[in-house]
Amino acid sequence: MTATATLTTAKERRSGVIQRINKSTIVMLVVTIVVFIAFAVASPAFLTLHNLQNVAVQVAPTAIVAVAMTFVITTGMIDLSVGSTLALVSVVGAQLLKSGVQSTLVIVICLAVGAFCGLVNGWFASYQKMPSFIVTLATMSVIRGIALLLTLGYSVAISPTLIFAKIGQGSFLGFGYPAWIALVVVVLGLLALQRMRFGQYVTGVGSNEESVRRAGVNTNAIKLAALTLSGFAAGLAGIITAGRLGTGDANTGTDFALSVITAVVIGGTNMLGGKGSILGTAVGAILTGVITDGLTLLGLSPYIVPIVTGGLLIVVILINLRGGNFADFMRKRVLK
Repeated sequence: MTATATLTTAKERRSGVIQRINKSTIVMLVVTIVVFIAFAVASPAFLTLHNLQNVAVQVAPTAIVAVAMTFVITTGMIDLSVGSTLALVSVVGAQLLKSGVQSTLVIVICLAVGAFCGLVNGWFASYQKMPSFIVTLATMSVIRGIALLLTLGYSVAISPTLIFAKIGQGSFLGFGYPAWIALVVVVLGLLALQRMRFGQYVTGVGSNEESVRRAGVNTNAIKLAALTLSGFAAGLAGIITAGRLGTGDANTGTDFALSVITAVVIGGTNMLGGKGSILGTAVGAILTGVITDGLTLLGLSPYIVPIVTGGLLIVVILINLRGGNFADFMRKRVLK
């Protein structure tokens, strides 16, 4: 089979997938709206402009990394190290700023650190043929350990007057910069997955890697790029988080990977690879953020949030492994 024929077949397959994903995304959007209404009724403070602005800023790091994670999972891999990468980047950024390095240069270095972490994951997972789960589980510990070693467990303050801090704390048209950055990332991710050849290759690798390889595509490079992208996104999220909190902390993002993966899988991306939805991922990130914020406003213990998130992830993966996804499951129940 020629490369052209393979890509044509992939486009035809993607056309049908996109139609199903669109329906699933609409259903997930409806579910999110229902959850919005439920929390609005339960807590009058939920639908206030101030709270919605806070939700948008809080969801932003998850949405940014979830977009990149969509590419990773669509290839049939996973990245458990994004939370540790976020923490390392926040620590490196804070320490560089403390030593007097200019903010713009610090931002570039932080993005490079995140991308390097992803590159290491990608090299082991693609070229050394190690399972991405094992690789990123190991690097999750290594990266977090480096962050703790650099700070000895202490947080490093960041001056609110610096450009670095303003990325996380500034606002435009009433919403914080992180929300606008997340929106741009979602749009770019959507274009990359649906309109660019890279997105076609990512889907093809997850569906049938051997066929794509025989068509002349360097599948190892595609998987390396996907994990590097994940690290880069985690670096960006680390900058935003450190800037918003005004501190670099090695203990940041301990449950971050759980939230990111939950958002991706809820959005309709197949855990086994071959199908991904950027719009679904964005809706999934919003849904998980809304649930977290709503439970907090209701005065429930913060320890309940990871219980709910983890339980939701188990349910979604169970449905996923049975040949469907959470959005399709909800659609069948709604239309039944």
